[in-house]
Amino acid sequence: MPDVVPSAPPVRRRQVADLRSARWFGPADLRSFGHRSRAMQMGYAPEEWFGRPVIAIVNTWSDLNPCHAHFKQRVDDVKRGVLMAGGFPVELPALSVSETFVKPTSMMYRNMLAMETEELLRSHPVDGAVLMGGCDKTTPGLLLGATSMDIPAIYLPAGAMLRGNWQGKVLGSGSDTWKYWDDLRAGVITDQDWLGVEGGIARSYGTCMTMGTASTMTAIAEAVGMVLPGGSSIPAADAGHIRLASESGRRIVDMVWEDLTPRRIQTRPAFENAIAVAMAMGCSTNAIIHVIAMARRAGHAIGLDDFERYSRRVPVIGNVRPSGNQYLMEDFFYAGGIRALMSRITEHLHLGCMTVTGRTLGENIAGARVYNDDVIRPAANPIYGQGSLAVLHGNLAPDGCVIKPAAMDQRFLRHAGPALVFDDYPSMKQAIDDEDLDVTADHVLVLRNAGPQGGPGMPEWGMLPMPKRLLREGHRDMLRLSDARMSGTSYGACVLHIAPESHVGGPLALLRTGDIVSVDVDARSIRMEVSDAELDRRRAAWTPPAPRFGRGYGWMFSQHIQQANEGCDFDFLRTEFGPPVPEPDIF
Repeated sequence: MPDVVPSAPPVRRRQVADLRSARWFGPADLRSFGHRSRAMQMGYAPEEWFGRPVIAIVNTWSDLNPCHAHFKQRVDDVKRGVLMAGGFPVELPALSVSETFVKPTSMMYRNMLAMETEELLRSHPVDGAVLMGGCDKTTPGLLLGATSMDIPAIYLPAGAMLRGNWQGKVLGSGSDTWKYWDDLRAGVITDQDWLGVEGGIARSYGTCMTMGTASTMTAIAEAVGMVLPGGSSIPAADAGHIRLASESGRRIVDMVWEDLTPRRIQTRPAFENAIAVAMAMGCSTNAIIHVIAMARRAGHAIGLDDFERYSRRVPVIGNVRPSGNQYLMEDFFYAGGIRALMSRITEHLHLGCMTVTGRTLGENIAGARVYNDDVIRPAANPIYGQGSLAVLHGNLAPDGCVIKPAAMDQRFLRHAGPALVFDDYPSMKQAIDDEDLDVTADHVLVLRNAGPQGGPGMPEWGMLPMPKRLLREGHRDMLRLSDARMSGTSYGACVLHIAPESHVGGPLALLRTGDIVSVDVDARSIRMEVSDAELDRRRAAWTPPAPRFGRGYGWMFSQHIQQANEGCDFDFLRTEFGPPVPEPDIF
């Protein structure tokens, strides 16, 4: 069974005096006396920590995060590894951004976790970090913060949950939620059936076992070099995950001595590797926003054009739902996992990129094998001939938008129809179940005011529900547009991330019910068939929405959040904003 590739032997480059923690514990002065005495107050003898790398274990466990439920125990496995390698582990709790429970949307708190991670690492006497995450926004949040701080760091992904099961049927999280919800609304299944699905779709701790945002982002973290080889594919409930935790703890100690920092690993070619792998896996649309933000924190101007370039080159070979037609992450693991997939797209990868092992990506995937050619397809027999995502431009989205052609009814790759526009989610939700709603399968459903500021926080509303009237007629897809995101477990002909968003006056704010909207995925175009003169008249009459927040984090978010095509980072956190934040003074 595929497992983690052992790390390289350490190459010591730093001395004890070079450790960050030595600034706190080393000097023979009053302040360091206080630091040492307080460490002893906690029961730690000086020989346990003095002269050893102090390793922060940034743990995003919470009682309200089922994806990370096992982290309460798994942190002890990380500590075991740190101690075995001669380090001193300290656990630092961090914001647990539960995709399920955090409202109004988890995306609103990705940057808060990034800021917290950066400041936790900066303000404490730590030399390196193990980042424990996995749920959708946790992976980019932790990596954004660690990149900005730039001390040695390694990412420990939570792992996917086990397959769901109901009445002998395999269930995929998210994807089958939407499927059976539509079946319930159409009268195909009963309320009792729905309760059965509810009890069987999530059978263990861990992240969604479809190729949702969580599995996409942990695979990207590995592809960019921040996870031990094979680590992103191991299911949460597998004993191999315990070994991964321990090995991550051992490896980070050596990384400190080697001074192997995120910016040495996260080069532009490494992010190009991440994009290629994402395309081959049939990734979540959310990958675009997160990778752009992560790359720009590392100082690389990755943008929509880079995703479009790889989309044209790299086929989807990961047969994992929803882009795939059958399998789940557990099957992907048994088939060889991410190392095996990368071994089949080597012509699209920069194999010389450094990784957390101290070896190159090419060395990490050497010898990887595919054990099931239907789960991880050969490039000559792909699930989809081009990449998972496509970037569109036009007068409706001058700064771009995204669609997932690998997971939609192919009839809508080229479509024109009248818009049915909703200004907010509640009005859309109320209307959509009205069986007298004047709508046909040729209509284009539109939801606006759901972007980074308008949502607020760009919620996952982009897979607009199908009108009940159309469901009862047997329809299961139609063209839908929004400035929102959608879950990586979602599917359908959904145009997302329209930028600029309507809330700040983007062209989507000017669209009216009845206007003809044209989408041509092959031509990468999206248009509203409205004259420039008419759009000018509508813009002159447009009134900006009232601010959503008057104080607090929400106010800061609304003042500084960037648009989807820029990665939705805070403008003041971008790399070029100013000089690096210095190490804290100790007086």
